[in-house]
Amino acid sequence: MGALKVWLPAAAVATVAAGLIYGEAQHALRSSANDPQVQMAEDAAARLDAGAAPAAVVPGDGVELATSLAPYLIVFDSSGRVLASSVTVHGRPPDFPEGVFAHVPRDGFEAVTWQTSTGERSATVVTAYQGGYVVAGRSLREVEKRDGDSLALAWLGWFGMLAAAAVVAVVAAVVPTPP
Repeated sequence: MGALKVWLPAAAVATVAAGLIYGEAQHALRSSANDPQVQMAEDAAARLDAGAAPAAVVPGDGVELATSLAPYLIVFDSSGRVLASSVTVHGRPPDFPEGVFAHVPRDGFEAVTWQTSTGERSATVVTAYQGGYVVAGRSLREVEKRDGDSLALAWLGWFGMLAAAAVVAVVAAVVPTPP
């Protein structure tokens, strides 16, 4: 019973520590997945506000989201209709959820994880311009692989901390305390 009294608090600390470490790693990975899209969306919106045509701000190279990691742009009008896009999903136009547009601030952006109806996940940034919205995105495939690695390391660290705490608890229970 003495070993359990030592081990339980240590196990609680190990659990909280492993959870916090994984949570921070996951947050850093996912939030950094938006970095290039913020610039892309803001630059495209500024060009659109300066009078550029939607097709002129969208890269000419097409991106197939099901197979590519390349970033892409989609320009929507204020009613949510696609005006120009550099991305397809299985050869078809994207089905980006229009409800996102209601949450986009006029002086900033909204970061959204978009999952297509066929399962591809993408880190997107949505910003407004005078005539509608710009969506910049890229696949989350590699970020999610790194997240899986972080989770595996967190589990390994957690088990290691629990095992170390068990050894300490057993030793503390077996070794007599001096008078």
